Amino acid sequence: MSTSPRPKPARRISAPTSTTPGLVTIAEIATTLATGESIAAVAPTVLASVNGLLNGEECAVWLGSQDERSTTPRLRLRRAWGVGAEAVEADAVAAFLVDGADSSRGFVAVRLLTGHRVLGALVLRRQEPLNSDERVFFYIVADMLATPLRAAEYARRLESEVVERTMEIEEQRRFTAKIIDSLPVGLYVIDRNYRIQAWNRKRETGMQGVSREEAIGRTIFEILHRQPAEVLRGEFEDVFATGRIQQFQIESSASGELRTYRITKIPMHLDDTDVTHVITIGEDVTEWREAQDRFAQAEKLAAIGTLAAGVMHEINNPLATIGACAETLALTISEHGISSPRLTSALPESLQLIQHEVQRCKGIVEGVLDFSRPKKLARTLLDINAVVEKTLFLLKHHSRFKKLTVQADIDRSLPPIMASEEQLVQVVMALLLNAMDAMNDRGTIVLRTRADTRRGAVIAEVVDQGEGIRGADLSKIFEPFYTTKPPGRGTGLGLSICYSLVAENAGSIEVDSVFGKGSVFRIVLPAATSQPMRAAV
Repeated sequence: MSTSPRPKPARRISAPTSTTPGLVTIAEIATTLATGESIAAVAPTVLASVNGLLNGEECAVWLGSQDERSTTPRLRLRRAWGVGAEAVEADAVAAFLVDGADSSRGFVAVRLLTGHRVLGALVLRRQEPLNSDERVFFYIVADMLATPLRAAEYARRLESEVVERTMEIEEQRRFTAKIIDSLPVGLYVIDRNYRIQAWNRKRETGMQGVSREEAIGRTIFEILHRQPAEVLRGEFEDVFATGRIQQFQIESSASGELRTYRITKIPMHLDDTDVTHVITIGEDVTEWREAQDRFAQAEKLAAIGTLAAGVMHEINNPLATIGACAETLALTISEHGISSPRLTSALPESLQLIQHEVQRCKGIVEGVLDFSRPKKLARTLLDINAVVEKTLFLLKHHSRFKKLTVQADIDRSLPPIMASEEQLVQVVMALLLNAMDAMNDRGTIVLRTRADTRRGAVIAEVVDQGEGIRGADLSKIFEPFYTTKPPGRGTGLGLSICYSLVAENAGSIEVDSVFGKGSVFRIVLPAATSQPMRAAV
């Protein structure tokens, strides 16, 4: 078995005595380096000791940076610390660091190394060359200086990187803040203690008029006073608990005129755990809302156009009855006189019939006019079944609709909803007219209402047996101006407006469709609760 060669015993260094002044100086230098605050503070003292012991004319530390194995050109060096006359030039030290030769350059030098990196050189200038003991002493001092120099360079580089990174982070923070401040929407962020962590410029200049300095760090309840704190707290707690985005619209006259705002509350996660913050965005959508109302009114008028022929036909029937009654009364007067008993007995019945038919005409006309004229949006407690029945009353006069079989599957035990009756009637009518077009005026339409207890919602469904919708078209049907109907049969605004109207009532529209078999359009609305209405924020 081979054995490893026995290591040579380490050479023992004797304790410093008065006969070994180099060791005394090394001990003093070690103490100075160990107790000094920094290399910069003690380097002049160390160099003075070295220069004095070796009888030098100049002793200096030159710093730069170069890989010992590198063949790159000489580096530009700086004389970091030194004692004595400054006669040694930087180019001569740089040349030494490249080739390692100092005998012909009028000085003695040793590289200051850390691993393979050259930190610089310890340089001594004197007339006589160093003997072997002096050179050993000089090299030991160089090694002793290399360690704190390496630590100082590392600290300097680390400090430089920290400063640079801090500047980058600060620049990125300013850039992000500029983006947030440039948004044309009001934005603020709260943490789980409801304290404001961000408050953009729009919130400062908007209807609240609260400065960022005043808002940051305070609770949202101290800043927003236009609504009950418990209502606002409930909205935030819902986002923290569910992690779902909330969006709703509110109206405010704080600016002196009635404006509509879309409020969005967005959950924010600082890590992969629970929601840590909530971002609230308030956007003035008054002009958008007005444009939407105009589009909705245009769609209503288009629907009235499709009803017109049927309405005229329905009115014609009672008018014919009224005409017949009037003709009978005139003939009786003509034949028997105005005072005849026959006229007296026929008159009450005829007048009652005329009055009934007039009221019938009036009901038809008022229903259509009530649907067609624009009204101020008002959300009230509604029975979804009443919305369905009112829509069917309007559509029963439609000549094409009479060709279809309408099956109403109504659940009479549904809870009420908080919504606009006018908007929901428009939505249900639009879905029924679309179903009529899809079925080419034949077949059965099922109109169903039911409860969804899991979601706490009330649902109205329109089920048709039409052509269905291709899978590629399903994701587009709610886009404005998108239509699969032939030219002249639709603007492509109907379903887009239906989507918006239902969303305004805190609901959603879902659709299931099988191409060639039919479609189910589902209006989902939250059941009314005892909770107060949304607060303006």
